[in-house]
Amino acid sequence: MATRWGIFSAGKISGDFTAGLLSQSSDEHQVLAIAARSQEKAQAFADRFGIKTAYGSYNELVQNPDIDIVYIGSIHPEHHKLSVLCLNAGKHVVCEKPVTMTVAAAKEVFALAKEKKLFFMEGFWSRMFPVYHQIRRELDSGSLGDIKVVTAKFCVDNFSVDRMNQKAQGGGGILDLGCYTVQFADFVFGEKPEKVSVEGTLSENGVDTGAAITLRFSGGRIASLVYNITTSHEDNAATILGTKGSIRVQPNFWAPTEMTSPMGTFNFSLPKGKFPTFYGAQSHGFQYEQRCVRECLQKGLLECPLMTHESSLNIMGVIETVLNELGVKYDFPHTV
Repeated sequence: MATRWGIFSAGKISGDFTAGLLSQSSDEHQVLAIAARSQEKAQAFADRFGIKTAYGSYNELVQNPDIDIVYIGSIHPEHHKLSVLCLNAGKHVVCEKPVTMTVAAAKEVFALAKEKKLFFMEGFWSRMFPVYHQIRRELDSGSLGDIKVVTAKFCVDNFSVDRMNQKAQGGGGILDLGCYTVQFADFVFGEKPEKVSVEGTLSENGVDTGAAITLRFSGGRIASLVYNITTSHEDNAATILGTKGSIRVQPNFWAPTEMTSPMGTFNFSLPKGKFPTFYGAQSHGFQYEQRCVRECLQKGLLECPLMTHESSLNIMGVIETVLNELGVKYDFPHTV
């Protein structure tokens, strides 16, 4: 039986996610409905993708008994309340990153999902790319020896986008781009850092535009992370340095197709897509995430082993610390 999806928000990321679902067999994935804050936006989205039902409110969609799981692609400040809405309605959830705006809010969501016995995953799609699977194989094999240093850089000039520069929309770099560097460090080290140090800059209206973050883990292991939303860089790569060798994940490390390691150079082709995507060919990689979610649901899992609730809390803990250290404050419920 196909996994039957509902989509929250008619924005760009929801469009690319939906394109991924509809590029696969209808025996595996079906999109039954789209909901947005206006009926007009929802209908335009539905028309674009041939979705039968469009709702002008999120409440209407979760009342549809045929929908198994909801993808939440709204702006960050809405993630907590929309996740709670879905879970209380008995729907499994994939919520786009960041899962919430604070650790406390994330813990509430995870506790509710556990109480309701529903699947919930934060949408860090990177974890499901074949490159990340190969990295895990190499780390487990010991080919790098003892891991000492992780580096990652995500610099893309998108500050002019409203959702990036407006506090009212949860703007700022760490919540949108910088979080990918943090998840990479968590992917490698798999634990909460012992210390978080940060130097960064804020815009005139008080959102973070960039930072250099150092995470210190047990055993003196270090992650050096850089993000910036006012400048672009061609070498948005990530590296893992060990006592016997190293891994380099070629740009873009958050949606990679190539890596080099002691085992060789690996290239992986992206899945084929049937629809144009706003964020380019890399968005076809959503299919990896979607296949993983379907497999989890078929197995009756409540968490994805590749992106656990513990990982989400580790990542959100670093984000929260960075925002506090930089002096960024948001005026939303469940925010720093």
